[in-house]
Amino acid sequence: MIKGDDYYLGRQDILKKRRTAIGRDGKLIELDNLPNNRQIDNVYRRMVKQKVNYLLGKPISVTSDNAAYQDALTELFDKAFFRQLKNVGRDALNCGIAWLYPYYDETGEFRFKKFRPFEIIPEWKDVDHTELDRVIRFYEVLNFDGERDTKITKAELYTKGGIDFFEYHNGMLLPCAPWHQDYFMVEGKGYNWDKLPFVPFRYNDEEIPLVVNCKSLQDGLNRILSHFDDNMEEDSRNTILVLVNYDGENLGEFRQNLATYGAVKVRSDANGAGGDVRTLQVEVNAENYKVISDIFRRAIIENCMGYDAKNEKLTGTPNQMNIQSMYSDIDLDASDMETEFQAALDELLYFVDLHLLNSGAGDFRTVEATFTFNTNMPMDESLTIQNIQNSVGIISKETLLSHHPYVTDANAEMDRLKAEEASLSEAEYHPMIEHGGAEHEDE
Repeated sequence: MIKGDDYYLGRQDILKKRRTAIGRDGKLIELDNLPNNRQIDNVYRRMVKQKVNYLLGKPISVTSDNAAYQDALTELFDKAFFRQLKNVGRDALNCGIAWLYPYYDETGEFRFKKFRPFEIIPEWKDVDHTELDRVIRFYEVLNFDGERDTKITKAELYTKGGIDFFEYHNGMLLPCAPWHQDYFMVEGKGYNWDKLPFVPFRYNDEEIPLVVNCKSLQDGLNRILSHFDDNMEEDSRNTILVLVNYDGENLGEFRQNLATYGAVKVRSDANGAGGDVRTLQVEVNAENYKVISDIFRRAIIENCMGYDAKNEKLTGTPNQMNIQSMYSDIDLDASDMETEFQAALDELLYFVDLHLLNSGAGDFRTVEATFTFNTNMPMDESLTIQNIQNSVGIISKETLLSHHPYVTDANAEMDRLKAEEASLSEAEYHPMIEHGGAEHEDE
């Protein structure tokens, strides 16, 4: 989980790269006098952003046949919630699983909190991870002791009986203030949920992070780019120098003279053999690096089930079949993720319904609500509009409007159309009255 979060933020293994060589004793030694570039082409981050924005880039539609329930859900699941849900999706991709925690804040407002996945240790009742027994949360906080900041490791134990608080001191886990508290208070009295208020949002049913599919490929891409950069900076090492009768003490002096003066001194030996400096050129073929780096990029995209925005299928005027073909992998993976998120949102509704019941908004525990994910796949709008026009008279106007690319709210658009029709009818009706009145006066 931590590795997935690190790779998303650019903290990748290439940053630990060293330049080494075999020393006199046959062991590797680090060379400090060579270029040591650490280049990162973060294709993994682009894959995470692609998937998050594909599935959660547009707000989710929440609908219910019960008008009161619909209004209550619309108020709770506002823009701030969907922004938070988008961040939950990013955590699920990076860590395999993400968590939302429904709670009441200090003012009594019902809210949702996102915990960092690697802080949570869930203890499940079953091997399928469907029901929680209890949850442990570990995290660090900074504490100023008067001289410097020190890190304190805190632990929280969540059970159906409430929350217990602990701290680590000298290798021991000790209870700490506020010792214990219930999940929420009503008129000074503590209450707890019937279920643990932790809702898991999984990337897949195995809870495997996306980075597992591509870490070695991302490392390979970073290495090949860094190696190419190193070779391009090693000006004096691109040429192997062959010295004959060099007038100096050692190779270190030779390299210093060459770098400082751009020249070296050679001498003739006792036999009259003249000194010389010859070169063996080592070519750096940039085309080879380009081919290998392209292979790595394509492999990362394929293994992460993303899409290449520079794909040749999008050149010119792509048709809908080409677009769907290019997006087939990400659409397949998003469908799997949507299934997990649908189950999580239904579980979240359990706490929402209890909140609405406790707050006097109504008992909606038996009322159905539907979450519709609006995927962000590009569409051939002209073809879609043409198909809608061809379906007039076959499908209801409301259904056609809901699929129109320019319509975001089918119900609102229906109301606007009715208002326009009423306005046109009224405009046609008034001239007829005036005309009829004039004829009546003539008679």
